[in-house]
Amino acid sequence: MATPIPNPPTGADRGRPTVTPPVSKPAAQPSPQPTAKPEPTTAASPVPKPRPEQGAEQEATEQGTIAVPAPKPETELAGFAKWVNGFKVDTAKTGKFTAEFLDTALTNVRFIPRVIELDRRQPESTLTHATYLDRVVGAVRIREGRENFRENRDALMAVEAKYGVPAEVITALWGIETSYGQITGGFRVLDALASLAYEGRRREFFQTELVNLLTIIREEERSPDDFQGSWAGAMGQSQFMPSSFLAYAVDHDGDGKRDIWGTKADVFASAANYLKQSGWKADERWGRQVTLPAGFDRALVDGKTVKPLTAWQELGLRLQNGADLPTAGTDFTARLIQPDGRGGPAFLVYGNYDVILRWNRSNYFATAVGILSDRIAEER
Repeated sequence: MATPIPNPPTGADRGRPTVTPPVSKPAAQPSPQPTAKPEPTTAASPVPKPRPEQGAEQEATEQGTIAVPAPKPETELAGFAKWVNGFKVDTAKTGKFTAEFLDTALTNVRFIPRVIELDRRQPESTLTHATYLDRVVGAVRIREGRENFRENRDALMAVEAKYGVPAEVITALWGIETSYGQITGGFRVLDALASLAYEGRRREFFQTELVNLLTIIREEERSPDDFQGSWAGAMGQSQFMPSSFLAYAVDHDGDGKRDIWGTKADVFASAANYLKQSGWKADERWGRQVTLPAGFDRALVDGKTVKPLTAWQELGLRLQNGADLPTAGTDFTARLIQPDGRGGPAFLVYGNYDVILRWNRSNYFATAVGILSDRIAEER
């Protein structure tokens, strides 16, 4: 059985929940979303944050201190050098960059075999939803989330006021992505993206991200060495791919730089901007855990069927404490998901849940963000 995750016992689903003490869980070791999605989702296609599934935190726990691996055979290195030269020629022809800029930016680009190893070895996850939550939303993660919320309250609340995204949701994303900025990846992003583009399995995607990174280097007037991130090219404390950086990164503190590596105000505002632009509704929560009645029609637990809360209430769904769903004054709809299947925790999820899925298309990840944000909200 899954460990129950308490929901607020009362209160409307618009606005923030009335919170209750969290269930005590074992301390979690750093561990983000599974390396491959545990199950499919039914959300619409995301706005531009298509990215590989392994984040910087998982990479760090697997690798420890990242070291430059031994070179592959000379033929592979020669092949990489040839590919880089071809990439420079083709990219210069597009007119986006001068040949001189490309020569300078790519002067020391390196092929990293370790990146390819990590990309190829992503297994199907066998984690249950309950085990995943214990790892990702454990006691340590919750405690550190509250501490970081307190320490950064002013900056978080300023961002919430501007973008309409709750400070606790921003904090939860920050915690799950990089353990509150502690683990952001140790690869030079230029090398990682070039290695993955050269390897070829997803050449178009990574080559596009490489072009996006070069655009950032030029626009931000920074050295390629300044851009550190995961093996998959996700950058900074918010783990943005270059395309997401270009679309959503924000210079919140007004210093002329969109610094998602070292400036927390920019990290928070960039994450909030991502969610706002993806459709976040300021007056709604993400969802809530519910109980199902005996004999409930399993066909409705498909993650697709959308019904008003009043209809779910009539079908017998209740809060975990047995109370009625907060249907008074509400006019929005919800879907029902049960990531672990029969016997596992069930959740009614709303439009903002789908926005979280646009950040990462995993029900495991999205429910973890929602649950962690509820636990952090107790600090408000």
